[in-house]
Order: sequence, then C-alpha cells, then structure tokens
Amino acid sequence: MAYLLLHGHLPDDTERVRFAQDLAGRRALSRAALAIIHEAAAANAPPMDALRMAAPVLSLGREENPLDDAMTAIASFPTIVGAYWRIRNDVAPVPVLSDIAHAAHYLHQLFGVTPSAERARALETYLNTVCDHGLNASTFAARVIVSTRSDVISAITGAVGALKGPLHGGAPGPALDTVLEIGTAERAEAVLRAKLDRGERLMGFGHRIYRVRDPRADVLAQAAQRFYTSDGDRSLYELARNVETTALRLLRERKPERRLDTNVEFYTALLLHGLGMPSELFTPTFAVGRVVGWSAHCLEQLRDGRLIRPQSTYVGPTALHYDRGSTRAAV
Repeated sequence: MAYLLLHGHLPDDTERVRFAQDLAGRRALSRAALAIIHEAAAANAPPMDALRMAAPVLSLGREENPLDDAMTAIASFPTIVGAYWRIRNDVAPVPVLSDIAHAAHYLHQLFGVTPSAERARALETYLNTVCDHGLNASTFAARVIVSTRSDVISAITGAVGALKGPLHGGAPGPALDTVLEIGTAERAEAVLRAKLDRGERLMGFGHRIYRVRDPRADVLAQAAQRFYTSDGDRSLYELARNVETTALRLLRERKPERRLDTNVEFYTALLLHGLGMPSELFTPTFAVGRVVGWSAHCLEQLRDGRLIRPQSTYVGPTALHYDRGSTRAAV
C-alpha cells in the first residue's frame, strides 16, 4: 500500500522486496531523536507531543530529498512511538529488527516481542484503512506547508501537529470508553438512551463526510472478528457488537432523517485495544498509518501543485474612522 501511494502503481515482487528492505534499513533513530524522546519522557509528555518533537530531527544531517525524507518518516514513526512508550514506562527500548514487516516492527517496538502473524495482520489491516483519507485537516496542513517548497519533514511535522488536535485524531478512545462504561449487554440500551437524552453524541457513529456507513468500518469489523476469534477477549468483542446494534437502532429511532452509521473509530478502538494498546496510543498509531498518505500528498503537491494561498472574505465591522495620532477607533 505504501509503495502504491508513493509511486502510483503496485510493485512487482522484486520492487516490493526492495522497497521493504529500504524501509527496514531506515528504522533506527539518530542520537538526536533518542535524546529528544528521553527528554520528553522525563517531562511525561503525551505520546503525540513526543512524536511532534522527534519528527523534525529526522532530517538532521541529511541532504533534502522528498522521496528519501518520506521513506525515512514512514520507517521511523513506529520506532519513535514504540521507543517513547517504553522509555516513558521505565522500560528500555528494544533493538530494531530489520527482518520483520512494518506492522510487526511497530508491535515489536511497543511490546518487546515478535508478534504472531494474526496480531501483525490485524494491525496491518488497520494501518491500510487509515493511511489516506482525502484532504482532511492534517493532510491539508501538510500540503499547504510543502506548497511553499518547504521540505517534506517540515510538512509531516505540521501534519502531526494538526492530527494531535482532539477534533481530528482523538475519537477512537471515547468510542471504546462507551463500550467499557456499558460493561454488559443488558445495560446497553439504558446507558445509550441516557446519553441521547442528555444530548450527548454517541462516539463511533456518524461521520462529517459519509452519510452512509463508513466503508472502512466494514473492513475493520471483519478484521476484529478474525482477530478476536483467535486472540483477545472474545466477550469484549461480543459486547461491542451488541452496543453497535443497540446504538444503530436508537439513532434511527431518535433521528430517522439522518444516516448515523458506524464509523471507522468504533472498530479501531476495539481492534487496537485487543492488541494491547492503551487509548493514549490510539492517535499515535493513527499517525503511524497516516504518515504514508501525508507523504504521498506532499510528493504530489511538489510535483503538480502550486502555492496554496486561499483568499479570505472580511466579515468584521465597517465604516470605522481612526483619529490620526490615536489608537482608538470610532464608528
């Protein structure tokens, strides 16, 4: 998928192997990046802040090259997040392995053991579903930055800053919190009805773009079912399915004029929780996937785009008069 987005076509076997080897060779972090990670951990910074701080130094000591910078960012993000999580939890980072695939590398960096094929496949499915999603806030931020002919690492750093905002990258945690709050299938309807009565939004349902079921939700629902069949807490999966069914019924009952279907966050939360990730890692893991799309958009903007400079329309007060020598305006 990363090769497709960066190069515009699927790789043949030789290209795929060479590409994977190139990525794997870029996983290790520089001393500067590790120093920043240690300082962020000492300050107990949130993981997204640590990623935002470490991302800029990926270009340190390197000659600027857009594709090269993109490859380095894609390869390094799992190492940054994994190493930071371990250091902040007083556990030493693990050595970088070059003989495992990208998703498996991320899980290894987090948990210190080589994951099973099923766990790696579950995460890989998630990363593929979120690697790109059009001109969302973080992708637009990256394209605006690189449209000035700034470098790709600067653009990706800006995208991390945009993703850090809870209105963009923070939804999966609350979706899981609702399921855990409900606790048992018997409580689902009462808890969800009470939330709707209070005017609360049911997290994990509805989308600003989609007016039908988020197609990524179906992919992740299948991945979650496959994963929880062989691993994880099966009872949690069954509870989540019950919550989903109840929520959809209540939303159609309360708001029949709107299509509020399951979105990607609902099954994201279930899948990442099953893999052992705390909710604090949900948005950084999103970044591990989305950096592929950011990179592809940056390369396209550099190749085909112009400076992004939208016009604005003034909507403030008019007919103001300023006295010469005075800072006070009079209407």
